Amino acid sequence: MAKGGLSKSTGAMLPWLGLALILLIADQFTKVLILGYYQLGDSTTVTSFFNVVRVHNTGAAFSFLADAGGWQQWLFSALAVIISAVCVVMLAKQPRSDWRMALPLALIVGGALGNLIDRVRFGYVVDFVHWYWRDFHWPVFNLADSAISVAAVLLIVFSFVPDRTPESP
Repeated sequence: MAKGGLSKSTGAMLPWLGLALILLIADQFTKVLILGYYQLGDSTTVTSFFNVVRVHNTGAAFSFLADAGGWQQWLFSALAVIISAVCVVMLAKQPRSDWRMALPLALIVGGALGNLIDRVRFGYVVDFVHWYWRDFHWPVFNLADSAISVAAVLLIVFSFVPDRTPESP
């Protein structure tokens, strides 16, 4: 046990869980703003390629299974809990210096739990970021979705880029 009664692994993962918590709070705060200022379908043009629009997504990423009849809410909620738990266990096993694995895991936990809160509270996820170029429209998303997407990209990139961190003795 380390100082203060925390195990070494728990102490190493606390900063990463803190990052996940900050992300979760930021995600929920932005959604509270959208819910408070926008009705479903309301949109504000920000630039010629970006809108803020309130959308309710009952599916997963890119509205996958959005029209499945309601059972998908429970499937995606269960997946969020399981994936978050697995990521927390993996974080507990990571040395503090292994940020290349810990950062994506923290982003996944914060993002998954942010969307889980929406599913449990509302039965859908609040999305509001809408990018487009001419007739091409990217599916509307939120901060939690962004964190999960960034985590996936980081995991892929880090798997191809060797870690140049010197080994500890």
